[in-house]
Amino acid sequence: MSLAARIVDRALELPIAPSFTRVGYRVRRALFDWDDLDEFDGSGKTVVLTGATSGLGLAAAQRLADADATLVIIGRNPDKTERVRHDLSAGGADVSAVIADMGDLDQVRRAVEEILASHPRIDALLHNAGALSADYTDNNAGIELTVASQVIGPFLMTNLLLDALDPDGRVITMSSGGMYSSPLRIDGLQMNEADYGGTEQYARAKRAQVTLNELWPERIPGRRIGFHAVHPGWADTPGVEEALPTFRKIVGPALRTPDEGADTMVWLALADDLGDAPNGSFWLDRAPRPIHRLPSTKRSDTAERREALWELVRDLAGTD
Repeated sequence: MSLAARIVDRALELPIAPSFTRVGYRVRRALFDWDDLDEFDGSGKTVVLTGATSGLGLAAAQRLADADATLVIIGRNPDKTERVRHDLSAGGADVSAVIADMGDLDQVRRAVEEILASHPRIDALLHNAGALSADYTDNNAGIELTVASQVIGPFLMTNLLLDALDPDGRVITMSSGGMYSSPLRIDGLQMNEADYGGTEQYARAKRAQVTLNELWPERIPGRRIGFHAVHPGWADTPGVEEALPTFRKIVGPALRTPDEGADTMVWLALADDLGDAPNGSFWLDRAPRPIHRLPSTKRSDTAERREALWELVRDLAGTD
């Protein structure tokens, strides 16, 4: 990366808004002369993708199918998931569907059994499922649903599929820039019903995702599996339209398309060479980014809290 390119990239990052909108995506794509995703060959690779039926997940699924990857999509709604599988397969792609709610841990376990029965080796596991819920809900096992579906369920699935992952496989988590506002919380990771706020709960869960992404490589020493978390920027998805209508109205035309928001996740799944990026990186627009922008969140990110987070999530997931 040239000095001039680094300066422009940094200039986009500092004020946040230009970086997260389609302006940041399009400037960086031109500035760094990205390889187009159409040029990547996914044949021979098996990719498992959660939350594949709309928004960023659907855009990613289409890209992966177009690249000839063998694709396993996971969705909650049987009719919708089958319809997406059928549409993706129409072009000749090898796509299968598994029905599971990532917030229901029993369904996650059954989904893993179904995946392994037909795909004993996996090259990439993409955790994309998750939504911002305005109202408090638990997963019928006492875990707040946002945390269950975006933290505990993915942790459990990763654990159960770990031995099936190729030695050079990747686990990729779609996070959010919303986590920048939230410190790392343990006792307060799950908000209670009386104090619940959907946007705040979402941010807390996303902070936990990014921290766990950094912790995974430390917990499996000797393995080469790559762990990566992704910030998609501000993308115009059905989830944003439903959960953040005022934000969508204000930002409007500056929002990224779902395809632009999914670009880095798909690139991480298909690219052979990620340069010298460290394992556990947090990405935006095909480059690692810092996980803190505020001193307050950085102060919260202690070794003790990281250990406590791992223990809490491991215990809630019921893994060893």
